[in-house]
Amino acid sequence: MKITLRTALAAAALALHTLAQAQAWPAKPVKIVVPYPPGGAVDVVTRKMAAKLQEQTGQTFFVENRAGATGTIGVASVVQSPADGYTLLANDTTWALLPHIFRKLPFDHEKDLLPLGAFMFAPMGVVVKADSKFRTLAELVAAAKAEANKVTYGTGGAGTTPHFVSEALGIAAGVNFMHIPYKGAGEATMGLLSGTIDFQVASTPGVMGHVKGGKVRILGISGSRRLAALPEVPTFAEAGLKTQGLINFTGLWAPRGTPPAVVERLQKEIATAMASADMKAFAEGIASEPGHWDAAAFAKDLQERTAYWGKVAANTAFERQ
Repeated sequence: MKITLRTALAAAALALHTLAQAQAWPAKPVKIVVPYPPGGAVDVVTRKMAAKLQEQTGQTFFVENRAGATGTIGVASVVQSPADGYTLLANDTTWALLPHIFRKLPFDHEKDLLPLGAFMFAPMGVVVKADSKFRTLAELVAAAKAEANKVTYGTGGAGTTPHFVSEALGIAAGVNFMHIPYKGAGEATMGLLSGTIDFQVASTPGVMGHVKGGKVRILGISGSRRLAALPEVPTFAEAGLKTQGLINFTGLWAPRGTPPAVVERLQKEIATAMASADMKAFAEGIASEPGHWDAAAFAKDLQERTAYWGKVAANTAFERQ
């Protein structure tokens, strides 16, 4: 009886402590690490989410860009941070690629971070210069079939999401595109605008500015349906390419060991943010779907996505670093 009472009291004390943690959080500014340079899709979306979380909680949320090594430098900095809810990680589909890019990671890909939620689901688009001779995705694929490695595409480097998505498209179409790696996505876009490369694969938020400015056209997008912001652009499936989704997302993670109450509070704040009218309007404005995955759904997708990219990597001329 004494043991039972002691156990009950300990459980009650723990529950009160956990509740206090949740109620106290956030008691100071929260840092969200974006492991890529400023201006990219993850950075843009994360800054919008940070502003919304700040509005909801009344506490400062700020973004810190820590780029390098395909995002692993920024990820490692979060893994090494205190698990108290005041340092979070933002990332995209690239997270699921990391085990297939590197032979050894400076962290445990499966265990060191807790998925909090995913949001802003953005299709990947095949982008060409506005005056490109390729008017449709079918024309681009036909040219690649006529002569292997003639049609070129640029990315921010080998092992990036656009690299793997481009290779997945090549596998689906039964063609070989020529990969031209640049030092960053911005440089790849400049290569596209200068006519150095034929096309670029990019998430729609990252290129909508150029689309609206009339500098580029999107020949096709991933996903199961057309976007309201791009009603004239067909899906890959409509263009005859059967792919396994290839939808990009932005998500948040916390270091393993973050108090459960804080994790739960974060999840609720993310869900509340994505249910708001202004976040939905923002998503639609950057040609994204304003959805939300909770932690369980996010973790399940990451596991499946990591396995899928492993299959693509096995059919790609790419050697892990």
